[in-house]
Amino acid sequence: MTRKGILFVISGPSGVGKGTVREALLEGRDDIQVSISATTRPPRKGEVDGVDYFFMDRETFLKKVEEGLFLEWANVYSNLYGTPRDFVLNHLNNGQDVLLEIDIQGALQVKEKMPEGVFIFLSPPSIEDLAKRLCQRGKDSQKSIEERLAACEQEMQQMCHYDYVVINDRVEDAVSKIEAIIAAERCRIHQ
Repeated sequence: MTRKGILFVISGPSGVGKGTVREALLEGRDDIQVSISATTRPPRKGEVDGVDYFFMDRETFLKKVEEGLFLEWANVYSNLYGTPRDFVLNHLNNGQDVLLEIDIQGALQVKEKMPEGVFIFLSPPSIEDLAKRLCQRGKDSQKSIEERLAACEQEMQQMCHYDYVVINDRVEDAVSKIEAIIAAERCRIHQ
């Protein structure tokens, strides 16, 4: 009998290092399928359609929302993001674990629809540290950084809805903790 895959959801405030932790976690692993989100935001330098995101215009995205083709979707900083439902469910039903790295709004929607998932909140060591990271990464305008920091306090209050909290003070330590969570969940008797 093939076991059903486990949905692992990693989320946290913008700039906390979700992408960096995901990349380090997946390095050398082939036992977790990463879910690719759809978005209406323009690609950042170096991002590839179908690899980093499925980039689409707003009209196409909203049509897919109407058709119920997203497991979750959210409006984040004036851009739409969504998780293709079939992609995730097909992999889980085939016994593959799926890793979903998304914003907090999306994670809470997924939790409503799939409470059996494993929800991991990635937290910054402090708000000051998060502000420093956002400025140093050089991907966001000053206005965007201010919006993200203003939202962070409210986002931090959502951690009570998660199964685990991992503080991302050092990427290596955060990855080790998430690997331990994955191993423990795979050994769980009742999913």
